[in-house]
Amino acid sequence: MTYRLNPIGYVRSCFKEKFAIPRQPLLAPAAQGCIELLPPYDQADAVAGLEDISHIWVIFLFHKTLESTPRLKVRPPRLGGNKSIGVFASRATHRPNGIGQSAVRLERVEAGRLWVSGIDLLDGTPVLDIKPYVPYADSLPMAHNAIAEYAPQLIAVSWQASALEQAQAHALRLQQPVVELVEQCLAQDPRPAYQQPTPERIYGVQFWDVQVRWRYLTLEQIEVIEVCLA
Repeated sequence: MTYRLNPIGYVRSCFKEKFAIPRQPLLAPAAQGCIELLPPYDQADAVAGLEDISHIWVIFLFHKTLESTPRLKVRPPRLGGNKSIGVFASRATHRPNGIGQSAVRLERVEAGRLWVSGIDLLDGTPVLDIKPYVPYADSLPMAHNAIAEYAPQLIAVSWQASALEQAQAHALRLQQPVVELVEQCLAQDPRPAYQQPTPERIYGVQFWDVQVRWRYLTLEQIEVIEVCLA
């Protein structure tokens, strides 16, 4: 038996590429975007009541990692990228049906648009459904996960003076928390787990319409060296 799912909307996100997106939602509160709803869900009736809710579950499609061959095992970055576990024991993007879910903060509700923060969603992500976060049912204080019991340890992010000035200027232009976004995302250590960086290697990623470039001074220290228009 097969089923057909149609998107109810699409994400407009600060993340223009997969690299450097936080590996879980809410780790970068400055990561903002909106969900643009499609007809008939772009009407006020479809979002009535959401103004009384602080967080929502976004059910979406990993549209950039869809595969025709099933994966039974994956290598999560949390385990260093060199240990395999069953696909159902991870939140890897390589899913049997490409379906993901994220709990995000709902900042503002409009007919046809939901403004959200703390997202880990790529720009253009198809949204399949939206559900309210229910604190008494969705928060389980006694739950445990030996693989990912705690949030990953953050690494220090410093700035070259010129890069910080550039980021502040783009923040004013975009009316977005560019400095905070860069710091929160890079502190998650976005490099591939198997890669040992050197100070000579320059990394880059696009947030909104700006390109951010940085290097690792050590494995515990990142330096942002440039923030320019992409």
